[in-house]
Amino acid sequence: MENKYLAHPIFPIISQVANETAQRAFVIGGFVRDCFLARKTDDIDIVIEGSGIDFAMAVSNKIKALESRSCKVSYFKNFGTAMLRYRGLEIEFVGARKESYHRDSRKPIVEDGSLEDDQKRRDFTINAMAFSLNMEDYGRLVDPFNGLEDLEAGRLRTPLEPEQTYSDDPLRMLRAIRFASKLSTDKKRFYIVPESLSAIKKMSSRMSILSKERIAEELNKMLLSPKPSIALALLDQNNLLPYILPDLEKLKGVETVEGRGHKDNFTHTLKVVDNLVQEEADEIALGHLYDYTPLADGDGFSASLRKEPNLWLRWAALLHDIGKPKSKKYDSNIGWTFHGHDVIGSRLVAKIFKELKLPQNEKMKYVQKLVYLHHRPSSLADSMVTDSALRRLLFDAGNDIDDLMLLCNADITSKNQSKVKRIKKAFDLVRQKLQELEQRDAIRNWKNPITGEYIMEVYDIKPSKVIGDLKELIKNAILDGEIENSFEAADAYLREQAAKLGLVAIK
Repeated sequence: MENKYLAHPIFPIISQVANETAQRAFVIGGFVRDCFLARKTDDIDIVIEGSGIDFAMAVSNKIKALESRSCKVSYFKNFGTAMLRYRGLEIEFVGARKESYHRDSRKPIVEDGSLEDDQKRRDFTINAMAFSLNMEDYGRLVDPFNGLEDLEAGRLRTPLEPEQTYSDDPLRMLRAIRFASKLSTDKKRFYIVPESLSAIKKMSSRMSILSKERIAEELNKMLLSPKPSIALALLDQNNLLPYILPDLEKLKGVETVEGRGHKDNFTHTLKVVDNLVQEEADEIALGHLYDYTPLADGDGFSASLRKEPNLWLRWAALLHDIGKPKSKKYDSNIGWTFHGHDVIGSRLVAKIFKELKLPQNEKMKYVQKLVYLHHRPSSLADSMVTDSALRRLLFDAGNDIDDLMLLCNADITSKNQSKVKRIKKAFDLVRQKLQELEQRDAIRNWKNPITGEYIMEVYDIKPSKVIGDLKELIKNAILDGEIENSFEAADAYLREQAAKLGLVAIK
């Protein structure tokens, strides 16, 4: 049987090995689904009615015999899986299996099984479809649960009863929501069938047995989807948010005092995340965004055009207002205020990242920085912009200034279109002045022209507080525009200020 989706040379090779070893082999899951959706995928899952590891070794040997090239096989005995890379594809082999679960664990009891057993244990019908790679019916679609029909209708449905599927492995509740977001387009919206939604709500407490790492992995994939708000709204509507991001749930709701209410910060956050996705995609397409990597000697950065979305920028958008519930106050004169929510929010980032077992390194610090600074450009747009304020913003943001400006632009969500136009116009002025200032003063990633070692040498003094004080004076003078950003100007200013402190230069 001819199958246009099996054009890659790996599939005939697998078919030959299946014939020679008298085993049945099938390509299954996401590859098959994405073929019908016309989505590109480089990950191939092969199910073998037999040993996946042994079969992968046989495929590797066949490739070597046919093409005189080696394909290293990585295998995981505990899971019975093996993987090899071949001509741009990552191919995973696993033996067909059937599974059963204890209620207090998501680790299954695994037994050898048939293709039918393997398809029953799949999460959704659209992921249970398979193409035969066996010579007698090569290319035939094996679709016992009408997954193709569900795919065409945009339905997310479990092969077995949803309560059984989600009880066995509650991570599938998150996967349902992730696929609803990932697969939806402007032309077709994927939806979770009502009986599945009902089961998810009923069984939300099963989330407690999942590891934080697995939850975070699904969250990351949701945030990288074309419209993350679909997933985030579904998490909320189906009682999963308290088990995943309780601090985000606290943004929900509007409180009214004396007839004055504030906006629903949860709804606003979802809009900001979607805005950010579009803003970043537009800038990547235009070639306007760069990623920076520190040089090996620690002196400067190398820049490369950004080609893929920055996951951590999306996390910053998700958490940018996370400090508002703790900072919310009502003032009868001015209404609702959220003073200091940026400071509180940046601290909460560390707590949330720790709870979800997300990176505790420069990625977390990047998110903290953007949450801390996200209000600064907007506040500058609301007032007369001074060069001093812009220099300090550039100094504090460094190479992350472009991402910060993207976040701030995405944060403009008012329903009042005339207000949006006015804010964006002022915001564009801030952007323009930042670019002009950077070209003139080179403040981004600024380093003090005067080092502590230089001060100790000129004044023959030992390490002390006065050195830090002098460096701070120089920094402020440059950022405030009092002196040029040059060694000569900084040195003259150093000597002037040191003399006021009674220090005498020996050089």
